[in-house]
Amino acid sequence: MEKTINDIDFQKENGLIPVIVQDINTNEVLTLAYANKESLELTQKTGNSWFWSRSRNKLWMKGEESGNTQKVKKILLDCDSDAVIYLVEPSGPACHTGQKNCFHNTLS
Repeated sequence: MEKTINDIDFQKENGLIPVIVQDINTNEVLTLAYANKESLELTQKTGNSWFWSRSRNKLWMKGEESGNTQKVKKILLDCDSDAVIYLVEPSGPACHTGQKNCFHNTLS
């Protein structure tokens, strides 16, 4: 079913929704980030991954400092309209540590 950005419930979590970023070719989960309406609109407009940084309290595009951008090929909306998946083609590591994905630590 096709939905639009207006179908998303941004108010449920104070204006933010979780974004799972997944490699479109391998299905590997690369990271979890957050988006507000503006960052999701920028993602749709530019084709690059945009997010809302909760720690810096500002918009940011993945790769704006590292060069490791993510081309968004498809956006999937969950059944409750309060979370999305960005299916991307990454140009480098997703994690700020240089790891391929952000889920490289094991919880013991």
